[in-house]
Amino acid sequence: MSNSSFFNEFTEQSLVKAEIVAKYFWAWAKVIIPSAKKRQTNMAYVDLFSGPGRYKDGSKSTPLRILEQALGDDDMRQKLVTFFNDLDSDNTQSLQQAINALPNIEKLHHRPRILNMEVGESIIGELKQLQSVPALFFIDPWGYKGLSLKLIGSVIKNWGCDCIFFFNYNRINMGLSNPAVQEHMNSLFGKERADVLREKLESKRSYERELIILEDISKALKEIGGDYVLPFCFKDATGSRTSHHLIFVSKHVRGYEIMKEIMAKQSSSTEQGVPLFEYNVATQFQPLLFELSRPLDDLTDMLTDEFAGQTMTMKQIYEQHHVNKRYIKANYKEALKKLENAGKILANPPANKRRKLKGEITFGDEVKVTFLSRNSQ
Repeated sequence: MSNSSFFNEFTEQSLVKAEIVAKYFWAWAKVIIPSAKKRQTNMAYVDLFSGPGRYKDGSKSTPLRILEQALGDDDMRQKLVTFFNDLDSDNTQSLQQAINALPNIEKLHHRPRILNMEVGESIIGELKQLQSVPALFFIDPWGYKGLSLKLIGSVIKNWGCDCIFFFNYNRINMGLSNPAVQEHMNSLFGKERADVLREKLESKRSYERELIILEDISKALKEIGGDYVLPFCFKDATGSRTSHHLIFVSKHVRGYEIMKEIMAKQSSSTEQGVPLFEYNVATQFQPLLFELSRPLDDLTDMLTDEFAGQTMTMKQIYEQHHVNKRYIKANYKEALKKLENAGKILANPPANKRRKLKGEITFGDEVKVTFLSRNSQ
């Protein structure tokens, strides 16, 4: 597929990607708005590779979905500042026309700003006016040109700023061994890490290369301040090979929790109720990815080992344990119910004192859990 034909059809993958971004934007904005009001500041949505307003089949692109959400909310109409950029002038003209045609677009306090710039130092300077403004950045390049650690680090450094970016695994995998694009790869991973990565990839099989590359980009993002990194994998049309990943980066655990729930619902399959996030099977040689690939049975074992002898609420257990693991809150509640039935924990209130929902006994956030020591089980 060429760049010019990329927007011809709204594929199922494109739909899932747009759903993830739009749902996270809404949840993020609802968290940010109260603080923005107290600080008397705006909030922003920035799309650095926005594309046209619509696909050739008439489907709405992500910018239109974001703006329609904003138009339906009083606070967002007043607070939201939007920047949409694309180097292709045909795309920016198409987007401008589509925005102009949105019903009630004039009700936005801040008119959407459309830029026609190459993503690099110049656009980072252009966005400096957003300093101190919480912003959600979406970076979806065709390939990898313009995508760099410096760019991602610059957009997440301020309060309330998160980033979602497109990681074209196929092209990056090929690019790492291509001297012609060495500079781009060094910008994306950092030169020292990229050099080590090239050595690690020599003679590795395809599935091993993917795990190594994704592990390294996740580590690099953490080193520049992205404390919470969550990748979502997309398979190709055959379902047998990875085409790309959508990677979420945040400095705050709340954003990580929200995005994990959103990505979990977009996962095409689960294992024992645990969302797969479309990952390939990971190994212990990639520790971050390995933790994101363990089923529910492993969770019960981990909890009894790590919290033996301790008493805490379900919510405290979840908050202390879930980061860098693919388990969502519902998985922790299910695991704790299994442990309670097996007599490995004591719950207060106990099961017979808790309410039922759809015939199932609940396990609320404030239920206190005492993990029995190994000797008392």
